[in-house]
Amino acid sequence: MRRKKIYRMTILAMFICLECVMMFTPLGYVPIGVVRATTLHIPVILAGMLLGKKEGLIIGSVFGISSVLMNTLTPTITSFVFTPFYSLGEFSGNWSSLVIAMVPRMLLGYLSGWIVETFVSKKHRTMFVYGSIALVMTLVHTVMVLSGIYVFFGEAYAMAKGISFDALFGLLYSIVVTNGIIEAGLAAMVCSSVAVVEGVNKLSAAAVECTDLRGGAAL
Repeated sequence: MRRKKIYRMTILAMFICLECVMMFTPLGYVPIGVVRATTLHIPVILAGMLLGKKEGLIIGSVFGISSVLMNTLTPTITSFVFTPFYSLGEFSGNWSSLVIAMVPRMLLGYLSGWIVETFVSKKHRTMFVYGSIALVMTLVHTVMVLSGIYVFFGEAYAMAKGISFDALFGLLYSIVVTNGIIEAGLAAMVCSSVAVVEGVNKLSAAAVECTDLRGGAAL
C-alpha cells in the first residue's frame, strides 16, 4: 500500500513538472498552419484518467496558476481576462479573471477522472473510449473558458480586439471551430494511447506475477 502511494505521488509530481515545462516552453503550443494550438490541457486530462479526479483537479490547478503567471509576466492586450494583476489603459483584470483562469482547468481534470471512475469499467477502457473522453472534455473546456470571457469581459474583450460587441459571439465561435477542434483532436490522439500503456502495464504485471510464482514453486 505504501509503495503504491509513493508511486502515485511520484507520477503526480511528474505531471506537475510536465505541465510547468510545457507552459514555459514551445512544447505547450503546436503551430498548425495559421493556428497555434495549445497542448497544455492534455496532461490535465491524462492525470484525471490515469490517477483519478483528485489528481486531475490538482494538475488542472497547476494549469490555471501557470496561466495566471504567464499572463501576468508576459502579457498581451487581452491578458486581463486571465489575470487580475494586469491592466492596460481602460482594460484591467479582476476576481473574474481568476475564475476564468482557474475553474475551467480544475473542472477539466476533475471531470475527466470522474467520468472514467463513474462510467467506464476497467474492461471497457479502450483507445476509443479514452480518445472520446479527451475529445469531448477538451471542447467542454474551450467552451467554458470562452463563455467566461463573454459573460465577465464581453465588452472589454471586444474593444481590445477592435470589434463590436455584436460581433464577439462570432469571433468566439470561430475559435471553437478552429483552435478548439484542433486541440480536441490532439488530445484524443494522445490520450487514446493511455489504453495501450495500461495494456502493457497489465501484461508486465502479469509476467512479474508468473515469474514470482514459478520462483516460489522452484523453492
